[in-house]
Amino acid sequence: MEIVANINDSLAELLNIDGALGACIVDYTSGMALGTAGSGVDLELAAAGNSEVVKAKIATMKSLGITGDITDILITLDTQMHIIRPTVNHKGLFIYLVLDTAKANLALARRKVQNIEDSLEV
Repeated sequence: MEIVANINDSLAELLNIDGALGACIVDYTSGMALGTAGSGVDLELAAAGNSEVVKAKIATMKSLGITGDITDILITLDTQMHIIRPTVNHKGLFIYLVLDTAKANLALARRKVQNIEDSLEV
């Protein structure tokens, strides 16, 4: 199926980012991962939990009267960085990437995630 192939290709590209541990593409309306790759965390659980993060941020922005789209949400931990990037062309989805802090370049990773988002077809 073409959709699955594109998701799998996008996940493979995400895992090629320096320091990448795991990645998934998530439907945040349901909390379900459309595809996962790698490890580092329980990606199915992360998909569901981070869906709540995205929904909470969208609701907060609406309450504050802030317009526009979220570019990305960054969560930094002692040994990991987590990038959550809601997709512009596919409302209701986000890309989630887990990086090893010691091996990753955050600026390059954010740029590569943006490029993968731009080519994502679902």
